[in-house]
Amino acid sequence: MATQSLLPPPPPPPEFSAKAILNLNRLLITLLPNKILFLSFFILLPLTSILTQSTRTPTIVLSLPTIHHVSLLALFLLLLLLLPIRYFKSSPSPVYILDFTCFKPPITCRVPHATFLEHSRLLVDENSVRFQMRILERSGIGEETGLPPPSLYLPPKASLEGSRAESEQVIFSCIDELLITTSFDPKHIDILVLDSNNFSPTPSLTSMIVNKYKLNTNVLTFNLSGMGCSASPISLGLAKDLLQVYPNSNALVVSAQIIVSPNWYMGSERSMLIPNCLFRMGGAAILMTNRRSERRHAKYQLHHVVRTHTGTDDKAYRCVYQLEDSQGRQGVSLEKDVMPISAEALKINISNLGPLVLPRSEQLHYIFSLLVHKIINPKRKIYVPDFKKAFDHFCVHAGGRAIIDEVEKNLKLTSEQVEASRMTLYRFGNTSSCSIWYELGYIEAKGKMKKGDRVWQLGLGSGFKCNSAVLECLNNISLPVKSGAWADCIDRFPVEIPKIIKF
Repeated sequence: MATQSLLPPPPPPPEFSAKAILNLNRLLITLLPNKILFLSFFILLPLTSILTQSTRTPTIVLSLPTIHHVSLLALFLLLLLLLPIRYFKSSPSPVYILDFTCFKPPITCRVPHATFLEHSRLLVDENSVRFQMRILERSGIGEETGLPPPSLYLPPKASLEGSRAESEQVIFSCIDELLITTSFDPKHIDILVLDSNNFSPTPSLTSMIVNKYKLNTNVLTFNLSGMGCSASPISLGLAKDLLQVYPNSNALVVSAQIIVSPNWYMGSERSMLIPNCLFRMGGAAILMTNRRSERRHAKYQLHHVVRTHTGTDDKAYRCVYQLEDSQGRQGVSLEKDVMPISAEALKINISNLGPLVLPRSEQLHYIFSLLVHKIINPKRKIYVPDFKKAFDHFCVHAGGRAIIDEVEKNLKLTSEQVEASRMTLYRFGNTSSCSIWYELGYIEAKGKMKKGDRVWQLGLGSGFKCNSAVLECLNNISLPVKSGAWADCIDRFPVEIPKIIKF
C-alpha cells in the first residue's frame, strides 16, 4: 500500500508577464557591450528554462500582444547584427608599414680604412693604432662607410652643435625621402616615435622634427635614448601599441645613429676603442598606419614584437657600458663576454617567439627534446627549432662579423640567409638600431621579397637586450628600386669578404 507523501505540493512554475519580458529586453540591451555577459545569457537562458520545467512558456509567449512579438524579433535581429560588429571592433587593429627609407651618407663622409688609421695615429699611441687595425681587418667592414665631418677633425670636434647638425642631416634626409616616395602630408602624422643611441638634447629630437615639418599640435611624440642597437623593434612595438589604441591614425618611427658626441673615444682603453672601428652614420624612417583602407598600398604588416631584457644579470648589464677611462675620456666599453651574453639573450627571445611563429611540428619537437633533457638525459642537447620553416628572410643586426657568425651558427642559417646582414655591415658599417632596415632594403633591391614572405628582424644591444619584429610582405616589390640607400650600388653586391682584409 502506497504511503501518502507528507510534503507540500511543489509550487507552480513561474509565469512570465509582459512586464517581465520588457524588463528582460532592457537587461539584454545593458549586457550588449560586454560580450562575455552576452554569451553567458544565451547559455543560462536554456538552462533556466529546463530547470523551471515550465510547460506554459510557449503558450505565454504566443498570448503576448503583437507589439511584443515584434519587439522580440527586432531584439533578436539586433543581437545577430551587433555580435559580429562588437567582435570586429574589439579585435586589435592590424598595423601596416606603408614604406621606409634609409640614410645614405654623402661621398664627403666616406672613410676608407687608410684614412681612419692615419687619422688615429695623430690621436692615440701606436699600440692602439695597431689594435684598431687588427679589429678593422677582421670586422667585415668595407671602404665606403661614412662618418660625420667633425669626427675627422684634428682632434675630433665632439660638440653639441656638431651632434645636432649630424642629427638634422641624418633624420631630415630619411624623412624627406620617405615623404616624397609615399606622397604623404606630414600634417597627417598622429604619432612620432624616435630612438637614438645616446644623444638626447633639449629640446628633444622629436621636437626638432615637429618644428621642421610643422606637425599638428596634438601629435603624440616619444623620444627614446640610450636603448642601444636593439631599439628599432622597441620603437616599432611602441608605435604598434599606440596604433591599436588610437583608431584611424598614422605613425612615423625614426631610428638614428649619431656618432660625434659623446661616442667618439680618444683614449687608449682597448674595449673602448672597438666602437670607434665599428660604428658608422646611419638612420631610417618608417611610416606606419592602422587604416584598413591602406592595406592595398602598404608594403608590410607588423605581426609581432617580442622583447627580451637580461639586465638583471650584472655581466649582461655591463657588457656594453658607457663610462670614463682613468684619464676622464668618455666612451663606450665593449667587453669580451658580449658574445656569450648575446647568445643567451637570443635563446630566451626565440623561446618566446617560437610559439607565435613556428609550425606545430617544430614546437612539439622542441618540447619533446626539452622533456628528454630534463627527465631522462641531462647531457642530451635541446633541439633548436628550425626557424627557416617560419621565415623567408632574416635581418640580423649588423653589429659585427662575430655577431652575424654567432646567430648564423645558433639558428643554423645558410650564408644566403645572412647575406643582407653581411653586405649591410660591409657597405654601411654598424649603423646600430637601424641596420635591420638597411638589410630589409637590400633584400628588396635584390628582388628577393615576394608577396606573402615573412621577415624576422632581430636586434641585439646594450642592457642587455634582444628584440624581434615579425613582418609579412603584403605586395610584390616593383623592380628596379629607384630610391633608397642601395639604389645606385645594388648591382655590385654581393661581394666576397675575406676573413682578414689586409691593408
